[in-house]
Amino acid sequence: MENLHDKRKVYEKSQLLENQIKENPMEQFRNWFLEANENPDVSEANAMAISTLENDGCPRTRMVLLKSYTWEGFIFYTNYNSRKGKAIESNHKACLHFFWPTLERQIIIKANLERLPENLSDGYFQSRPKGSQLGAVVSPQSQVIPDRDFLENKLRDLEIEFENKEIPRPENWGGYLAKPYEIEFWQGRPNRLHDRIIYELQEDYNWKISRLAP
Repeated sequence: MENLHDKRKVYEKSQLLENQIKENPMEQFRNWFLEANENPDVSEANAMAISTLENDGCPRTRMVLLKSYTWEGFIFYTNYNSRKGKAIESNHKACLHFFWPTLERQIIIKANLERLPENLSDGYFQSRPKGSQLGAVVSPQSQVIPDRDFLENKLRDLEIEFENKEIPRPENWGGYLAKPYEIEFWQGRPNRLHDRIIYELQEDYNWKISRLAP
């Protein structure tokens, strides 16, 4: 076994002070996301972890891609019949997490999730490359399959079936809007005295801003 006690990094690239932040967390998110997206050392700024609660009471986390964000929240797409989709339908709360180590930053988001209207999912599905569209049709996401050939053979059959044809969006595939009610912005600082600014949505729909101890 490897001892990692002495494996340490000094965080000193930036700071997050109250006089620097925006009143609305979505505007603050936009600023940080644009910085990450424009940084050549960040390969996928829109990669985010999403944690949902499964029936056994244990959270399950996986990486997905953020596809859009608005003043209302964060949009991603998935198979509604996957473990992720079933967990969301059972419990509409989830935690999203962005981690950009190059910038020494994290964003932790608690949100309520709701399905996007079908026309919005249709529009995004048709904008995807044909291979990605076929992949969504081919894969019975999260289900046990016999082997890799099962997917490859099904893909070849569908490539023939939909050659020169429009591929309809599967009814069990579409988008979710994650509407945040708590967002924490974390900036690494020296001596582990990190900056943590948290926004909490109030009953009047204003955001309460506080600083948390690291």
